[in-house]
Amino acid sequence: MKKAYYITQMGVLERRGNTLFFENENLKRAIPINSTSEIHCFKPVSLTSGAIKILSEKNVPVHFYNKYGYYRGSYIPVEGQISGTVVIKQAEHHLDPEKRLYIARQFLEGIRASMVALLKSYEADYSHIREVQVEGESPAELMGTESGLWKEFYGIFASLLKHFEFNERTRRPPKDEINALISLGNSVLYTVALSEIRKTYLHPAISFLHEPLERRYSLALDLADIFKPITVFRVILRLVNKKRIRKEHFDRDVGVMLNDEGLRVFISELNSELTRKVLHPRFRRNVSVRYLMRLEGYSLVRHILGDSTYRPLRAWW
Repeated sequence: MKKAYYITQMGVLERRGNTLFFENENLKRAIPINSTSEIHCFKPVSLTSGAIKILSEKNVPVHFYNKYGYYRGSYIPVEGQISGTVVIKQAEHHLDPEKRLYIARQFLEGIRASMVALLKSYEADYSHIREVQVEGESPAELMGTESGLWKEFYGIFASLLKHFEFNERTRRPPKDEINALISLGNSVLYTVALSEIRKTYLHPAISFLHEPLERRYSLALDLADIFKPITVFRVILRLVNKKRIRKEHFDRDVGVMLNDEGLRVFISELNSELTRKVLHPRFRRNVSVRYLMRLEGYSLVRHILGDSTYRPLRAWW
């Protein structure tokens, strides 16, 4: 299986022959382009025309983040997996209020199930999460329900943290260390979801729970939300509670951000969680957590084509 490649230094991506290199004044490293799923750049990185050409040939997207870990944009090659039939059906399900509402509710059920799975693994009281009714007569109302779910989840999550306090969710910029970790983790998960969606026939801008807007791939938001509790928040609890992420791993200006060492620790652990293998109960084989995101996309494709009824992931690990 192809792997993500993470760049945490400033530099240049350029092509030499049939090889992609990352270079700066201290480093020159070949990137195994044939075995790379996507590239994540957490510091300013320039792409030469030669690099763009080989990235296009190998269908490898490059995602960029700012210093606070927020997603800034991507270089995305021309779509390799295209199906007019799927896109038309996807748009029909978005435009039909009843069909869209069904899928949006399923996404919300998946989010709640993942929250419960994480809290259950920590033997936390998740009864308030279970009691929230997944109700709403429109995607906007369901988004309100989702907001309430996250508020409940944040409170329980905060009680599980050691060594750091987490009182409220703050963004742009994050105001404390835990918010900095959440923001970065959510951004990375969004781009991983985008990369996995591109391997299906779905269009990443046609969503069901979130509203499609310019300058974002809203289906990636839908899909990533299901996986946040069991990836991003699981990694944060593990790193913080085991003191592998500490106060000295952060810098502060108008907001809080990971320093270079903290960034490497966090990204390494998040990548390990995304590539972690779990035994799939139906396939009876081990698959990675990030591959489960692609399977979620395939399930949605089968639903909109009328081949099966979509049911969201229920994390079992």
